[in-house]
Amino acid sequence: MPYPPPRPYRGAGTKRRHSGTAAQRHGGTAARRHGGRVRSRALLAFFRVAHYFEDSPAAASRPGSVTLVLPDLHLKLETDRGVFSPDRIDPGTRVLLEGVPAPPSGGDLLDLGCGYGPIALTMASRAPSATVWAVDVNRRSLELCARNAASARLDKVRSVHVDEVPPEVRFAAIWSNPAIRIGKPALHAMLTRWLTRLTPGGAAYLVVQRHLGADSLQRWLVDEGFPATRHASRSAYRILKVESPL
Repeated sequence: MPYPPPRPYRGAGTKRRHSGTAAQRHGGTAARRHGGRVRSRALLAFFRVAHYFEDSPAAASRPGSVTLVLPDLHLKLETDRGVFSPDRIDPGTRVLLEGVPAPPSGGDLLDLGCGYGPIALTMASRAPSATVWAVDVNRRSLELCARNAASARLDKVRSVHVDEVPPEVRFAAIWSNPAIRIGKPALHAMLTRWLTRLTPGGAAYLVVQRHLGADSLQRWLVDEGFPATRHASRSAYRILKVESPL
């Protein structure tokens, strides 16, 4: 995160010269203080986001709930601190769930980065004969997803850590609101790992904010051999369709 350059060193006998009025000098001081507060808020926001990607979040538990309402679905979901978007259904997730085509009716489906389960449970509700793998690195998220699936009587949701999916499983569809903020190297590695497990004819649908690099991500996917097109665009989001590599 950029910080102002350090002030030049002043010797012991050097006097500081001020220019402008006292009000201008006061305004400059206030601006510097305001900048410090902005940086502090940005750092705090970063650390709040960072713990979503931890195996065991350090944030103390504070259970809550949100309601997912879609034209075909109404679910009350348990949430908690230390997971992604605990206070509301993330707007990008809602755009994805309202904009994707119906999932394949059978086979194995994947929710990559499941959180407390809004995507996985929607997939399972729309494809009750399919097995839905809900994967995440965050154990608290996985526990919430499993409880939410049980409460909704969606017994074909498998809530498992990313390293616990059997290697032979291949997916007819992947839906994801991917963790863009983990950085490009980690994001690219994650997508490569899972997109190569699509079945022939399978497709992934990824929702990404425009200002967080949706278009550059699409270009990268194409360059890596994953046919990627813009399936839909709404509000500040793109839904990318990524087909199984040839």
